[in-house]
Amino acid sequence: MKHPRAPIVVIGGGVAGLATALAAAPSPVRLLCRAIDGTGSASALAQGGIAAALDPDDSPLAHTEDTLVAGAHHNNVAMVRWLCAQAPEAIAWLQAQGVVFDRDAGGALKLGREGGHRVARIVHAGGDASGAVLLRALLAKAQCAAHIQWRGGLDADALLLRDGVVCGVRAIDGQGRQHVIEASAVVLATGGIGALFACTSNPPGADGSGLALGMAAGARVRDLEFVQFHPTALDVSGAHCLPLITEALRGAGARLRDAGGRLLMEGLHPLGDLAPRDVVARRVWQARRDDGRVWLDASAMEGEWESAFPTVLAACLKHGIDPRHQPIPVTPAAHFHMGGLAVDGDGRTSVPGLYAAGEVACNGVHGANRLASNSLLEGILCGRRLGAVLAATPAAAGRGEHRWAERGSVLAADDLSRLRDLLWQTAGPVRRTESLRHYLLQLMAWPAQGWQARLAQSLLDAALQRHESLGAHYIAAPEMDV
Repeated sequence: MKHPRAPIVVIGGGVAGLATALAAAPSPVRLLCRAIDGTGSASALAQGGIAAALDPDDSPLAHTEDTLVAGAHHNNVAMVRWLCAQAPEAIAWLQAQGVVFDRDAGGALKLGREGGHRVARIVHAGGDASGAVLLRALLAKAQCAAHIQWRGGLDADALLLRDGVVCGVRAIDGQGRQHVIEASAVVLATGGIGALFACTSNPPGADGSGLALGMAAGARVRDLEFVQFHPTALDVSGAHCLPLITEALRGAGARLRDAGGRLLMEGLHPLGDLAPRDVVARRVWQARRDDGRVWLDASAMEGEWESAFPTVLAACLKHGIDPRHQPIPVTPAAHFHMGGLAVDGDGRTSVPGLYAAGEVACNGVHGANRLASNSLLEGILCGRRLGAVLAATPAAAGRGEHRWAERGSVLAADDLSRLRDLLWQTAGPVRRTESLRHYLLQLMAWPAQGWQARLAQSLLDAALQRHESLGAHYIAAPEMDV
C-alpha cells in the first residue's frame, strides 16, 4: 500500500513563505507561523515597494548594475542577473494574485526612486504600505488554496533528522504543548535578525530564530557580518522597534539635515541623499554622535501625504510630529541581514531536506549591502522558484536513527536587553576591531548561553574575520572616535 507523502513544512508567514507555499501546489503544505493570524512579519512593515525595470528608458541590465554597485560587487552575479530579468514578471504575477499597484492619472504604474537607483523603478501598492498590501493578497490566496494548511501560534524550536536528512519539525504552542510534524522537506522562511539590535525597523519576531535553528542542524552559513542599517527610522527615545521612515520620502524631495540645519549629505556622494544605504546610515550615525540629532526635512516635498505616505504620516502623528510642517527626527536602525543560511539558487542548504528562502537565506544576490526594494522581490521570486522545485522533488530518504537538532534555551529578558545594546554599540553601522574582539570575548564568558547569545557570537566572529571594510561592514580606523 502506498503511503501518502508527508507535507512540505514551511516555517514563516511573510512573502517568502507564502510564495513558496503557493508555488508548491499540488503538494500538501503545512505553513507554520508564530502569530495566530499571520501578522508580525517584516514583510508587513515593508514601506518600500518592488524594484523592476518597467520604464522604456530602464533595463534589467541597469537594474543589475545598480544592484552590484550597492552590494559592493560581493554579489552572486548570476543570481543578480536572474533576479533583475525576472522582476517585471514578478509584478505581473502579483497583479494576478490581486495586488493593486499605484498608478498615475493616465493609468500607468507609478515608478518611484529610492537610494542606489539611478532611475525611478519602484512600484508601490497603497503608497508606503506596500508590504502590508502584498501580504494581505498572498494570505488571501493561501487561505483559499486547498493544498495549504495554516498552523498559527506555533514556534518551531527543533528539527528532526534521520540519517542526516531533515524530515520533521517540533513546534511549541502558546500553552507550551509540543507538536511534532513529519515533513518531506522543511523550508525556513523566518526573516532576519534585526530584533537582536537595540534599534531596529523590524518587528520583535525578526530575532534570528530560523537562522539559529538551521545552524543547530549543521547548515552552513555565509556573510553573517553584513547587516544593513536603514538610515532613517523614527528617532523615538527608549524604543526598540522603531517606525521606518521610508526612503521614498527622499526620492520625493525630502532632505537630511544635521542639528544645525545644514544638508547632511551635500558633497559626500554623487547621489546625495539617495546614496546607497550603508553610506547614508554611516553619515547619520556619525552626525548623531557629533551633534545629537539628525532631521529629515520634508517641507519641500511634493505629493499627497495621505495617499503616498500614509504609514509614515500616521507614525509621526502618533508621536506628536506633523511631518508636513515639522522636521522628522531620524536614526539608523538594523533593517536587513544580507547574510544567513548558505543556499544555492533553488534554496537548498547544505543539510539534505532543509531549504531556506527570503531574508534567513543567503544566495549572494544582495552582496555586502542590499539595494533598496530588492527584498520583497527576492522573497517573491526565490519563494516561487523554491516552491516549484519542491513540488517536483521526491521526498529525501531518511530511515535510520533519528536525532533532534534543538535551537536551545532562550536568554532571560535582562540578558537579551544587554545583548541588544552590545550588538548595537559593537556591530552597528560603524565598527572597530578592538571593540569587536573585546565584546566577543565578553559574550563567550556569559554564564547564560541562550541561542541568541550564540548567534551574536557567530556574527561578531564573522565581523572579525573580515578585516577590510566592505559594503555594510565598515571598520573604522583605530584612531577614529565613534
